[in-house]
Amino acid sequence: MKLIAIEEHFLTKAVEDEWKNVADSDDPTHKLHVGEIGNRLHEIGDTRLRLMNETGVDVQVLSLTSPSLHNLGPNSVPLARVTNDYVAEIVRKTPERFQGLAALPMAVPNQAANELTRSVTQLGLKGAMVCGRTREKNLDHPDYWELFDCAQTLGVPLFIHPQIPQKAVRDVYYSGFDELTDLAFSTFGLGWHYEAGIQFVRLVLARVFDRFPKLQIILGHWGEVILFYTERLAALNRVTKLDKPFIDYIRQNLYVTASGMFSQSYLQRSVDIIGTDRILFSTDYPYQYRPGREARTFVEATNLSPEDKEKFSFANWERLTRVSTK
Repeated sequence: MKLIAIEEHFLTKAVEDEWKNVADSDDPTHKLHVGEIGNRLHEIGDTRLRLMNETGVDVQVLSLTSPSLHNLGPNSVPLARVTNDYVAEIVRKTPERFQGLAALPMAVPNQAANELTRSVTQLGLKGAMVCGRTREKNLDHPDYWELFDCAQTLGVPLFIHPQIPQKAVRDVYYSGFDELTDLAFSTFGLGWHYEAGIQFVRLVLARVFDRFPKLQIILGHWGEVILFYTERLAALNRVTKLDKPFIDYIRQNLYVTASGMFSQSYLQRSVDIIGTDRILFSTDYPYQYRPGREARTFVEATNLSPEDKEKFSFANWERLTRVSTK
């Protein structure tokens, strides 16, 4: 059974250098990209392929790691082109092992849709990964509605990946311990996941899906908390003026993926809420890489039917990203 992992990251020296030159000096995310993880982010070749084979992954869908190009300025436009060209060339050389998601110049909103169109129709990428908020501008800001229209028209998904909360939020909620604990708490410990989930909730409340009903969003880590709070989110129905109940947007506009959280109970909870047609597989390489065939073993050990295992492993992704450029 083919196993496609859809949230598998990379980093280029050009992006890393631009982070150092331009990005907010208060953003400590770069401290997570060091040592073996840093080396694996930069390498897309024999080592990565060997580790894919070891864990049982047939295809990685490559995406630029967080915070992508969100905290940059106008230089993000040419940098997005260079980065997406780089991914497309890797896919062209090894299409049986790699696919790609575009990085977009979100700091220059009127160029984001153009780069998504180029990446999909000319480069063959499968959609885009965005990191929610761009500095102080949330993803539901009207500046990004052209991007949502473009993604809906192209029929490709937008993956909302976590990024670190802004400093003011970190200072209030994620500080007071040692430096490393503060960083972990505000990122992979918890902060990333609330940050990404809230961006999806904001899209619903801003009526983005009322305007673009076919727009499809992906959230990692089994839905970035929100699937586990669907009962509370449903209470928003009483005060909002949405076209549909909140749960309908979750079931019609959202896909979720594992992101290396190989939990059978989380998988079952996700299936109970959104069904087997909206679950996707991923390992979150290299952050969650573990030796052995754990990825494939996790899939094989599920209580899903053979048909639903195929949906989870590859079929849902292939259906979601079937691209038409007519």
